[in-house]
Amino acid sequence: MCVFAFAKAYSQTAQDSTKVYKKRVLESVEVDFLSSYYTQDGDNAAVSGGIGTEELTDVTGTFVVSIPLNDDDVLTIDAGVSAYTSASSSNVGPFDGGGHADPFQASSGASSSDLWANLTGSYSHSSDDRNDIWSAKLSVSSEYDYFSVGVGGSYTKLFNGKNTELSVNGNVYIDTWNAIYPTELRPFGEGGNGLSNRLFTQNTITGNTNYAPIFTEFADEGRNSYSLGFGFSQILHKNVQGSLALDFVQQQGLLSTPFQRVYFGDVADSFIENFQLADAIERLPDSRFKVAAGGRLNWYLNETFTVRTFYRYYYDDWGITSHTASIEVPIKITDKFTLYPSYRFYNQTAADYFRPYEEALSTDEFYTSDYDLSEYSANQFGFGVSYTDIFAKAHIWKLGLKSIDLKFYQYDRDTTFSSSIITAGFKFVMD
Repeated sequence: MCVFAFAKAYSQTAQDSTKVYKKRVLESVEVDFLSSYYTQDGDNAAVSGGIGTEELTDVTGTFVVSIPLNDDDVLTIDAGVSAYTSASSSNVGPFDGGGHADPFQASSGASSSDLWANLTGSYSHSSDDRNDIWSAKLSVSSEYDYFSVGVGGSYTKLFNGKNTELSVNGNVYIDTWNAIYPTELRPFGEGGNGLSNRLFTQNTITGNTNYAPIFTEFADEGRNSYSLGFGFSQILHKNVQGSLALDFVQQQGLLSTPFQRVYFGDVADSFIENFQLADAIERLPDSRFKVAAGGRLNWYLNETFTVRTFYRYYYDDWGITSHTASIEVPIKITDKFTLYPSYRFYNQTAADYFRPYEEALSTDEFYTSDYDLSEYSANQFGFGVSYTDIFAKAHIWKLGLKSIDLKFYQYDRDTTFSSSIITAGFKFVMD
């Protein structure tokens, strides 16, 4: 009996000793706080038909909390708010404020600022051997004239000793506009009183006094977007890693921006004060198909320098093709501090429907004067610095500071448009 008991105990011990230790996907709760300050300017505002100020400032704040549910599962909550003030969008209603209406001056109307909020929840599960990763997410975002709900998921497979990675991901976004139209066009919509509206009776129209825009409200204010992406990553050498990505996007619904004006070359101009009254609003097709293919090559040179390169080719059925190329060279100056100089080049062809100010015709089916859809080239220079302490010695309450990232980017197009952004990121781990 004793011999049998000893044999059973030995068998259990031997069996337990063969269990493989499984490292948790995420050891403890991580909290990221991300913020940015963005500013831009230019002279080709789409709100005022391809002319006028593009001045805008935007401040964002985002919290990302990653919570390990067990050894294999992680729940991530991403909540962010973005607040902007815009001289450009203020001219949706250039006559709403008390100032003199002018496309190069901001109006004090209600459209001069807005608040965007987003909440995303995602869940990921890793297999015991960490070679299979599934994830799912749900997102909701809202601003004054737009509401969006998104769902998505992904699957990643690692093999070849984790030297090779394949992934697939898909997303669906169901969006709804609350269409806002330029002030002077609203009286010509359904139920409007046209030139009898007090905007025209209390102000003097100069130029073409027989103002008669082409305007009908959009019947459908929905927009659906569907995306499917494939990824491949391979460790090519102990110091070199490469990856490829292929993405497809299909959009359907209201793809025009309701408050962006268009001025026709074959229609005489009408003005109130210094502001030209819209001949129409942007009209674009109700479908768009996009394809993007790109790759990355990262090369670890030594303990100080790493080179990260990226290239992407883009095409859509609106006639735009583009090329993006970038390089970043992280420079590790100490165990805790790394510098990040970078450069990015971008160029694109114009959409088939793009027309500069007063070059569209009233007989055209589709038209836009949005310079984001024009032909242009752009350069972006960036510089950043990061601080990393894997032991998270510095503490705020029960949170240990693991890293700080600060970056600055300067972006310039070969039009009049330029922008700057400063970003800051703080990563904490909970004790």
